[in-house]
Amino acid sequence: MDLTQKEYIVILQCHIVKERCPGYLCERALHERTGGFAEYPRDKSYRYLSLTCGGCCGRATHRKLTNLVRTIGKKEGVGKDQIVVQLSSCITNDNYHAPPCPHLAYLKTLIERIGLDLREGTVISAKSEQRRRGGSYRR
Repeated sequence: MDLTQKEYIVILQCHIVKERCPGYLCERALHERTGGFAEYPRDKSYRYLSLTCGGCCGRATHRKLTNLVRTIGKKEGVGKDQIVVQLSSCITNDNYHAPPCPHLAYLKTLIERIGLDLREGTVISAKSEQRRRGGSYRR
């Protein structure tokens, strides 16, 4: 995937976690190009949206992203190939919020069916990484 060709990043967060989490650390990781965003070019600016999966089982993800693709295509001419979905660490990794999302594979299937590129992880917490190395966290 060529990240220089992307215009839009959709950060998909867990609906339950988002009730507590403002998403600041994910936005900061994007801005600073750290964690899951380290491979994004620093000299390119991206537009981004922060969405939730809609709650378990995540089925709203399909409706939200399909609507985004249709609307942004009509209004701005942005195609699917210019959008990347970045699954937040609260969905993909064992962390202080919870274990990885039990519907992770389903979320990936929904996103792939729309034809959008997908990446995993946003924030890499030093404490969570330490716990993973120590065996307290699985992933």
